[in-house]
Amino acid sequence: MDRAITAPTGKSITTGADFLQLDVTDAPPGGRADWLATRLRAAIADGRVPVGARLPASRVLAVELGVSRGVVTEAYQRLAESGQVAGRGRAGTVVLAGPAGVVAGVPTPAPAPELFAARPGVSVFDALRAAPAELDLTPGVPDLAAFPRAAWLRAERAVLRRLTPADFGYGDPTGTPALRRAVAAWLGRNRGIRVDPAEVVVVAGVSQALGLLAQVLHDQGVHTVAVEDPSSLGVRQHLHNWRLDTPPVPVDAHGLRVDRLAAAGARAVLVTPAHQFPTGVVLDGERRRALLGWAERGGLVIEDDYDAEHRYDRPPVPALRGTLPERVCYTGSVSKLLAPALRIGWLLVPPRWHTALVDAKRMADLGNAALPQLVLAELMTSGALERHLRMLRRRHVRRRDAMLRAVREQLPGAVVHGAAAGLHLLVTLPDEVDDVAVAAAALRRGVKVHPLAWHGQRRQPPGLVLGYAATPTGDLERAVAELGAALRELT
Repeated sequence: MDRAITAPTGKSITTGADFLQLDVTDAPPGGRADWLATRLRAAIADGRVPVGARLPASRVLAVELGVSRGVVTEAYQRLAESGQVAGRGRAGTVVLAGPAGVVAGVPTPAPAPELFAARPGVSVFDALRAAPAELDLTPGVPDLAAFPRAAWLRAERAVLRRLTPADFGYGDPTGTPALRRAVAAWLGRNRGIRVDPAEVVVVAGVSQALGLLAQVLHDQGVHTVAVEDPSSLGVRQHLHNWRLDTPPVPVDAHGLRVDRLAAAGARAVLVTPAHQFPTGVVLDGERRRALLGWAERGGLVIEDDYDAEHRYDRPPVPALRGTLPERVCYTGSVSKLLAPALRIGWLLVPPRWHTALVDAKRMADLGNAALPQLVLAELMTSGALERHLRMLRRRHVRRRDAMLRAVREQLPGAVVHGAAAGLHLLVTLPDEVDDVAVAAAALRRGVKVHPLAWHGQRRQPPGLVLGYAATPTGDLERAVAELGAALRELT
């Protein structure tokens, strides 16, 4: 809160500002500009005012502090002379840099040898994202540059025109009715799932869906969820965080080895049947029937439909949920369709668990933010999201084909898997190769990839999981050339 003193005339004089909790009474007589410049430098150095932030307008800060505008402009000028800020006209005074060698607010990335030195921990993906690299082939990342900004803004304006004041209050923890209707229609058109909108629970991505499911499973006495092997390391980490064991079940060219499921001793299994991560295989018809038969005998299937809309050279594969809704939990999101930053997904559970799931969601966060849900619903119902998906498919095919050509040229002996759909390829390498060492060498060359070893609980053939959706074709060719150089360096 601003502090004030009363002048002899009775006029209130401001002496403090909320910005950095500045109090001009702390300044020495005749040294207010020095004092202000010192306080600002300290705030920039410790990250309270990060790089890229805009300082208050000099006139505004002067009024708040109860000083002349010249005091503030002189302090800003001193920071400008040291290269820490710059005037940008109408954009104001912007922070350019902290002290030499420090970028405020940016964590120091783990060097490549340490990042790949041991079994990956829960912070490994944060560390990899923070590691500097010119070329990023991280799997599962969509083309963020393709986010439909114009369509989103149009949808947002349309939504805001319709909203009443009451719409800005607390809503249904299961999600806005508009988005639940839109998701139900989307799943019917694109995934072969007939679902009542009342059954849809809007969640903050698949990670929250897994957390809510874990709570419901624990209450039902289920503490083990079998997973495909290999499978997403990140997904397993989320399950472990919620105290669920994840026994591995092998995957082959036809998908999950359902005949090995009983040996895992689990009453539930998590699968990615439309495009298995990371191998890219599709659960074939015989295995689908076997898995659904296992579920009908008392098992529970958790279907992660993480990127099923992205298919290129094969017909669509319907979701398992459409065949056996009473034994299949289903989750999906817009993380691969639009952007992970939206944190919007959906979850369907068997009817007997719906009330418990809604209770868990209510206790978690009272429901997702309503405005992004309404904008997404507008994109879905207007056809804009499907138009965006068609554009992405064309772009992804060009990028995938460029990566395939580069792999053939630069990685002799490599075998490509899962090219018909999705946002990534699995490239397996000769048996004598250490894929973790290759990934570390690639990062030293400025290329980010996942070694297949990260995603397996049991020993896997050496391989690399390569995302291509977010990278232009020329950069893909350069990145694979660097992978080839890294491989030759180690063999």
